[in-house]
Amino acid sequence: MKRRRFAAALAATGLAATWATPAWSQAAGKKLVIGFAQTGAESEWRTANTDSVKAAAQAAGYELKFSDAQQKQENQIKAIRSFIAQKVDVIILAPLVTTGWDTVLKEAKAAKIPVILESRNVVVKDPSTWTTFVGSDFVEEGRRAAQWLLGHTKNTTGTVNIVELQGTVGSDPAIERKKGFEEVLKAHPRYKIIRSQTADFTRAKGKEVMEAFLKAEGKKINVLYAHNDDMAIGAIQAIEEAGLKPAKDILVIGVDAVKGAFEAMIAGKMNVSVECNPLLGPQLMEAAAKAAAGQQLPRWIKSIEGVFPAEVAAKEFPNRKY
Repeated sequence: MKRRRFAAALAATGLAATWATPAWSQAAGKKLVIGFAQTGAESEWRTANTDSVKAAAQAAGYELKFSDAQQKQENQIKAIRSFIAQKVDVIILAPLVTTGWDTVLKEAKAAKIPVILESRNVVVKDPSTWTTFVGSDFVEEGRRAAQWLLGHTKNTTGTVNIVELQGTVGSDPAIERKKGFEEVLKAHPRYKIIRSQTADFTRAKGKEVMEAFLKAEGKKINVLYAHNDDMAIGAIQAIEEAGLKPAKDILVIGVDAVKGAFEAMIAGKMNVSVECNPLLGPQLMEAAAKAAAGQQLPRWIKSIEGVFPAEVAAKEFPNRKY
């Protein structure tokens, strides 16, 4: 089930965004205990996300039990079961992939522990097993990347050959950033994705896969679209080692708008980064307190984001917090 259909589906099934009466109560003066099942530390974005959640929990005076899954879903499932056994008040889950959560989320619901999804979403048979999603519109991020490309190349002619570095297979951002990008380009047939492969959101894999793309396609490549900046930065190294100029011979589009992307843009090696805000900690702490107190929450709490082309990178860089 896609996010845009959640509201309709919930209305149809009569599901509400409230929860059974929780054990935690502000009035009781009990310290809120939150379990956070993070995906790992695979990118600048994810590290900034973790830091934001930890800092916000500390500032709020909450106890945060943190688990780094090291990019393995089974580790996240173990962490959630551990949080349930410890009787935490709220669980925050940044799901590595979209599927495979039905059983463990049912266990959390049976224990009357609200689950907040952050940064990525899930597909489950029973949407009432999670309370709210805090994060970005990944489809819109893909659209913004494609719209920038159309605008930047509007005065060119001929076929525009694109290679795509996808995020982790089965993850929400990988699926939806691809979908949004293709949705916009569908009406412009001269833009063709000639190679598309996962690079797991990491710099090392971004470099490795881009090397393979360059060996296969060489100078036919006009554009690199990477589902995150870390993969784009790794790919930039491969482009340079192949004797080509990134951002000139091959346009480089990334997603996240992390500091590393701004540094690459300032150096003239990257063209644009579409923002995906990782600083979700304050929103998550507010949602956690409300969920633990049994208050109603919207199904989707969106983060506010923009698009940063190279032309504004130097001016914006001092403002970046991640």
